Amino acid sequence: MSVLPLPEAPVADRTPCITTVVVQPTPFCNIACRYCYLPDRDSTARMSIDTVRATFEAVFSSGWSLPDLTVIWHAGEPLVVPVSWYQEAFELIDALRPEGIRVRHAFQTNGTLITPDWCALFRRWEVGVGVSIDGPRDIHDANRVTRKGQGTFDKTLAGIACLQRENVPFHVISVLSGPSLADPEAMLAFYVENGIADICFNVEESEGDHVSSLLSERSAESRFSEFLTRFWHQSRHDESVRFLREIDSMIERIMDPTHACIENAQVQPFGMVNVDCKGNVSSFSPELLGMKNAEYENFIVGNIHHHSLDDMLDSASMRAMQRDISAGVEACRAECAYFSVCGGGSPINKLTENGSFSTTHTRFCDLIEKVPADIILDALSDLERTIDHDVPLRSAV
Repeated sequence: MSVLPLPEAPVADRTPCITTVVVQPTPFCNIACRYCYLPDRDSTARMSIDTVRATFEAVFSSGWSLPDLTVIWHAGEPLVVPVSWYQEAFELIDALRPEGIRVRHAFQTNGTLITPDWCALFRRWEVGVGVSIDGPRDIHDANRVTRKGQGTFDKTLAGIACLQRENVPFHVISVLSGPSLADPEAMLAFYVENGIADICFNVEESEGDHVSSLLSERSAESRFSEFLTRFWHQSRHDESVRFLREIDSMIERIMDPTHACIENAQVQPFGMVNVDCKGNVSSFSPELLGMKNAEYENFIVGNIHHHSLDDMLDSASMRAMQRDISAGVEACRAECAYFSVCGGGSPINKLTENGSFSTTHTRFCDLIEKVPADIILDALSDLERTIDHDVPLRSAV
C-alpha cells in the first residue's frame, strides 16, 4: 500500500515548465573536497556576460519560465568570480526579465571567500545563500580541505560570521559521513554554539567518479534514521533550530502530496536548465553537467549560442534521456510506496548507482526520501494513538 495517495500520471510531452536555471560561472573550485564529483574543478574558465545574456534571452523568450524562477550559481565555487561580474550579470538579467516573472538568485558556496563586499551584493539582490560546512572542526576538516590538504574549517566559519555580522540570511548544508552520523548531539551543539538556525543535510552519495563508502554499508539506513530522529527531537526541544530541511520539507510533501510529481523538476525536460561556462546546456539533474556518456552525447542537448531551446528540446540526447528517465519514473510509480513524496527520484543517482536512468530503487532514495518520511509517519501515528486511545506519546515531538 502507498504511503499516501498517488498523484495522477502527468500528460506526456507537455510544455516544459522551467523552475530553475543552474548557471556555472566557472568550473573552478578554490578547495579540494575529498568527496567532490566535479570533473573540471581545476579549470579556471569563466562564463562571459554574452553567455549570460544568451541564456536568459532564451529562457525568457521561450514562454516556459514559471512566474517564480530560481537562478542557482553553482557547479564550481561561484565566489572565485568577482563581485563586479555578478553585479553586471544581475543587472542584465533584471533588464531582460519580462514583467510578471520574479527572479530569485541563490549561491551555494564553501564560504571561505565571503567578505563584506559579497554581503552587500547578497543584501542588495536578496540572494539566497547556502554555506557548505560539515560540522565541528574534526568532522569538517576530514573531507573539506584546501588544494594543499589543509582544513578549511576556520575560513568557512569566518565566512559564516561575516554573514551574521552583515545581517545576511543563510542556511548551511552539511554532508554526513560516518563520524557525524555517530554523534547528532555534537552536531546540534555545533550549530547552536555558532548561531546556525537553518540546516540541511546531504548524505555522502555516489555521483560521477565519487563512490560513497557510506552507501555501501548495510547499516546506513538505520544509522541515518537514528541520527535524524535524535537530532530532530533534541533540536525541537532546544528551539534554536528554525528549519531542518529533511523534516520540514518532507512534512510539507506529506501534507500536500498532489504536488510531489510536479515539483520534481529533475525528471522533467527543462524543468531545470543547466548551463556551463561555455554555454553548453543540459537538463534534468544538474550534476550531469560536465559528465561524460557517449549514449547521451555527454548529456549536452545544445549550446545556448547556437541552438534554440526548442531545438534542444527535440535533440537526440534530450529525447533519449527523456525516454529513459520517464521509464524510470513510471517504474517507480508502479512499485514504490513512497512515490507520492518523491515523484520518481533523482536521475543522477539512478545512473550512478544502477547504471541506468530507467531503473527505480537506489540507496540514496532509502536515505533521503524513505527515512524522513518514515520518521514523520511514525510520529503522526503515535500522535493519533495518543489522541484516540490516550496512549503515552512515544516518538512524536
